[in-house]
Amino acid sequence: MSSSESISLRIPSLEDGIAAHRLIANCPPLDTDSNYCSLLQCGHFANTSVIAEAGGETLGFTSGYIIPDRPDTLFIWQVAVAEQSRNLGLASQMLSNIIGRPHCKSVKFIETTITEHNLPSWALFHSTAEKLVADLHSSPWMDSLEHFDGVHPSKTLVRIGPIAQ
Repeated sequence: MSSSESISLRIPSLEDGIAAHRLIANCPPLDTDSNYCSLLQCGHFANTSVIAEAGGETLGFTSGYIIPDRPDTLFIWQVAVAEQSRNLGLASQMLSNIIGRPHCKSVKFIETTITEHNLPSWALFHSTAEKLVADLHSSPWMDSLEHFDGVHPSKTLVRIGPIAQ
């Protein structure tokens, strides 16, 4: 995929679930949840998720949701970009697309979790904070041994905000 090809961003539908699942599976170190989870993300969380595509091919998928007891906080679950579409700013475009939607008009904070060694995610969320002229705070949240029985690295909670909409 060259930067000259047009990539469209849109709200996902249930039919995008399998393609999103396949893309995530091809984007280590992302967790490959079940197909059912990807279907729920594309169905229940469609207004806070985005599909990026060109020529009928899924090139990016970002999923998120508004935290139920904190309607001012958007939690970004995963950001996946196909290898051939990396370094085009697609991840940043997908985040901006979600944040700019009417469904997110009350969002003042963005949260996500990132493992220590996922440098592309750290770069994305630091860049997002800069673009939004917002603070970024991080703190330990899910411990490898305590929460994942040692089968997954610890996750750091990243919080950006407050953001002006």
